[in-house]
Amino acid sequence: MRIKLVITVFLVVWTILLVRIYQLTIKSNAYYETLATQNIIKKEWILPVRGEILDRSGKPLAINKIGFKILIDPHLSSKKRLPELEKALVHIQRDFPDVNTTKLLKRYKRLDSPYRHDPIVMVRFLPYEKVLPHFTELSRKPHIKIEPTTKRYYPYGSMTAHVIGYVGKANEKDMANDDVVKLTMIAGKSGLEKYYNRFLEGEPGYKHVKVSAFNKQIGVIETVPPKEDRDITLHLDMDLQAFISKMFDKGHKSGAVIVMRKDGAILSAGSYPAYDPNEFVSGISRAEWKRIIENLNHPFTNKLIHGLYPPGSVIKPGVALAFVDSKKVSPYTNFYCNGAIELGKHKFRCWKSEGHEKTDMIKAIRESCDVYFYKGSLLTGIDKIAQELRKMGLGQKTGIDLPNEFIGAVPDKPWKMNKYGQPWYQGETLNAAIGQGYMLVTPMQIARYTALLATGKLPRPSLAESLAGKKLEPVLEDVLSLREKRALPLVRRAMYEVCNHPKGTAYWAMRGTKVKVAGKTGTAQVIGIPQEEKKRMKEDELAYYHRSHAWLTTYAPYKNPQYIVTILVEHGGHGGSAAGPMVKEIYNWLVDHGYIR
Repeated sequence: MRIKLVITVFLVVWTILLVRIYQLTIKSNAYYETLATQNIIKKEWILPVRGEILDRSGKPLAINKIGFKILIDPHLSSKKRLPELEKALVHIQRDFPDVNTTKLLKRYKRLDSPYRHDPIVMVRFLPYEKVLPHFTELSRKPHIKIEPTTKRYYPYGSMTAHVIGYVGKANEKDMANDDVVKLTMIAGKSGLEKYYNRFLEGEPGYKHVKVSAFNKQIGVIETVPPKEDRDITLHLDMDLQAFISKMFDKGHKSGAVIVMRKDGAILSAGSYPAYDPNEFVSGISRAEWKRIIENLNHPFTNKLIHGLYPPGSVIKPGVALAFVDSKKVSPYTNFYCNGAIELGKHKFRCWKSEGHEKTDMIKAIRESCDVYFYKGSLLTGIDKIAQELRKMGLGQKTGIDLPNEFIGAVPDKPWKMNKYGQPWYQGETLNAAIGQGYMLVTPMQIARYTALLATGKLPRPSLAESLAGKKLEPVLEDVLSLREKRALPLVRRAMYEVCNHPKGTAYWAMRGTKVKVAGKTGTAQVIGIPQEEKKRMKEDELAYYHRSHAWLTTYAPYKNPQYIVTILVEHGGHGGSAAGPMVKEIYNWLVDHGYIR
């Protein structure tokens, strides 16, 4: 019995041993072969060079400066090897006195680990010309490695800040859905750099390298190059952009300018004042950041798509088309303006206190008669006006290739109920009809809306002309009703008279323009006028930040529209006097440089 028991135990033990031997030698062979291969073959990523951004004639707007980064071997932070690390840092500081070795030592100790085999980056970027005299000597020093790298640079600085944007060190949100950003640790933070980040960054390559047990490279098995050459060419003309920037800087003005082709191609777009994006690439100082955010003119805000303003009277041509489409007001309907209209106990005044007398649609747009639009809006109703204005691109994203575009507000009864839980009042209809009250738009929306008035088609604004040589096609929408299209020639005639008739609100400012221009001025109030004030104070008598915003949106040539020029001057007062001279200079520049024949 005992012999049987011993034999049974013996057989069970040997069976277990044989099964285990089978698992280790036969079944797990593939697993351990893979593990062994991983121990001797290392995958090294080859980072792509970020694509450049160029203007229409090839001028560089965002490029990669060539330089070097300095690295130090890992595993030097132990007490025994710390002197080697300190000696390496002394060598670096001797050649580059600006380097703070105390900070570098802290950084090294934070990143070093027994499990780390790659060198640790000490200095992320040094200019090529600064490193070159020391390259040979420094690279021979123990534990120091010098590798080529690039740094984003914006040659035109603040002139293109809000269009091009900038890149910066990636955060967790940037890395969440982008494997390339996880490798480069760089991501577009604003402007085109952010909108086209996936395209510009390209795709990484890699090489499989055979290494020894000490992580020393023995040979290269395979190399797959990165996918790069992802350049973007814009419609932007930097000569025009510089010309406009100087005009705004000369008068220390704050606002926005858009010069757009009728199909949506943007030749110039500026938000003023601006900031230098180069300061953000390597990390901005606290003092500089504080200076930017405390500036009351908001240089960090992209006013082209993030600035929300009452449109004032520039909305009136669109409101006039809404009147016509409602069938309640024809283009030939006359309203009498005596300088004000009373509704309940409230008096709604026209900007011209003595009134415009008998006024039809053309005269109302030409001379910007408020009473005409008050009376027409009461017949048409806010819901119809809002419906048509939204169709014309207001209160909607324009679709421009810039990130995080704001929508603005085109109010109506449901809008107010949803937002405030309150009913709509007739007086609010009167305010909305002249572009005040809850109405808010961006300059880009007004430029697009003006293109619709000029051509009958609503374009999608676009900064990029081509991606890696592949042209982008313009997008145009047909949104107007048949009744609105029939009334459009009369609206255009009225806009022509705004700039060319002696009683037009932009006539005096636009004299001397080398091409026939049509447009609409707007004066958007920042503060309300008290009812007890009999005579309104002049704009230049108000405190600067209480002055109205000045609009002038235009197109030219009048008979064959080709270009849109929209200008907003913050706290500029009247649109004609504040923006008119600049609009005139821009059109004269376009004529002189062959854009308009």
